[in-house]
Amino acid sequence: MAQEELPPFLVPFGQATKTDPREGVFNHSNLGPAHSLWWNSDGPPEAVFLFIPGNPGLVQFYTEFLGLLRSEHPHLAVFAHAHLGHTPGIFSDKHSLSAQVESAIQALDAVHTIFPAAKIILSGHSVGSWIALQVLKARPSDISQVFLLCPTITHIADTPNGRRLSWFFRSPLPRLISWLSYLTRPLPLSLLFPWPVLQITVLRSLLNDPATIFACLSMAHEEMVTIREVDLTLLEEHGHKIYLYFAAKDDWVSTYEAKITRLFDASRVERADVPHAFCLHHGAKVAAWVAENI
Repeated sequence: MAQEELPPFLVPFGQATKTDPREGVFNHSNLGPAHSLWWNSDGPPEAVFLFIPGNPGLVQFYTEFLGLLRSEHPHLAVFAHAHLGHTPGIFSDKHSLSAQVESAIQALDAVHTIFPAAKIILSGHSVGSWIALQVLKARPSDISQVFLLCPTITHIADTPNGRRLSWFFRSPLPRLISWLSYLTRPLPLSLLFPWPVLQITVLRSLLNDPATIFACLSMAHEEMVTIREVDLTLLEEHGHKIYLYFAAKDDWVSTYEAKITRLFDASRVERADVPHAFCLHHGAKVAAWVAENI
């Protein structure tokens, strides 16, 4: 594959560039389109890093993190696959949690088909970690390593944030909040949120799109209902492939961290002084840890 091209399973999206990341769309046969970012490797990829975001599942939030990871491994290609319905301008009405799992499995199958000689390294952030585990369960022989970053993989509704916010995701609030999102347009986001310019731009695009907000909030409600007992059998069976990265204080995870980490050798578990939303300011720190363990 030429350096300027996307892999065959992606079609170009937005303004074409000659530098990474390239923007593309993954067209699922039965689920609709999903936004994607792609970083080429130097030459044929020895490995492909397939990344699944948290919620909201906009992959542009992770551009710095993934770009730095790619720069540490020249023979690594990086494929960030957004959640269905979570990207303004790329609509899918199939945005349930089960649909996100199926879409991630299809993305992995496409990578395996086009790059059969490359290792596939799977990673997820937050609920993306839970989705990554479902992909691992479905395609265990195709995956070499799994990196779970600030993983919300058990009893999410019983975490501190889950108890505080689960009501916010129940009907009819997602529909009401999505309709009210237009009221945020005059807000000076750069003054309200001390975020990098790129992330502010991504946030603005999200707030300007009611359908995307509804998809994100509806999926969050499903997370509260669905993500309960952790699959201990899966973790024990594939523990030799799994690495876990925890924030020092994480109100989406911390209540159940000990139950998860007791299954793993200490060398596979990292705790660091980063927030749950590490991609906003701490992408370099997390990228360095992932790069060291690939």
